[in-house]
Amino acid sequence: MTSEIAAATAPAVHSRIEPGILYFGTPVVLLSTVNEDGSANLAPMSSVFWLGWRAMLGLGARSQTARNLLRDGACVLNLPEDSMAAAVDRLALTTGRDPVPEGKARRGYRYEGGKFELAGLTPVASETVAAPRVAECPVALEAVVEATHPLAEDDPQQRGGIVVFEVRITRVLVHDKVRAAGTRDRIDPDMWRPLVMSFQHFYGLGPRLRESALATIPERLYRGPDIGRSRADSGATGRS
Repeated sequence: MTSEIAAATAPAVHSRIEPGILYFGTPVVLLSTVNEDGSANLAPMSSVFWLGWRAMLGLGARSQTARNLLRDGACVLNLPEDSMAAAVDRLALTTGRDPVPEGKARRGYRYEGGKFELAGLTPVASETVAAPRVAECPVALEAVVEATHPLAEDDPQQRGGIVVFEVRITRVLVHDKVRAAGTRDRIDPDMWRPLVMSFQHFYGLGPRLRESALATIPERLYRGPDIGRSRADSGATGRS
């Protein structure tokens, strides 16, 4: 009995694995950009993280979205809620590139010019960039590109294949249902139910477990200079 108790309380042992992807769970983003002909492109992605009013977006360098960002320098990060999984999935194996890049063709992607129509989503005009917002997404972050960073430049096989875009948020627009009651500028995490991608499967969030000790820090103390800069952004901006 003593040995059984010891086995049950012993720390789990790590074992080595080599998964093809390391997507442990990140929010899905519907990234809207403007094509060369002025039409809108809409692409689902989840290689993203935020620091302050900046975001880092990891994209295939040959994708239509990457080409649009390099040319126009602007986008909208539309954040779908968990109820929108089906709409997002309708875009999953599509690309705005024609012809379809070889790597995507091998994975079964097809060209699609009307991304909003295919997904059944509604484009609405943005305030600071030319790319449209997605009306159905509870959160829309308009943004401009401030820098690009090549990824895996040390590896000849991967060099030139992935680019990371550093974008600065110029507008944060939300549905009232996700705004914390009685506040102007705060999101209610109990009302915000993001769609999460984890190892090629969609998930939502479970119920809150507990408040983090970080919640004792007033949110206003995180406000950085990019918020002030965003107030000066007006009109559709970009490089085209």
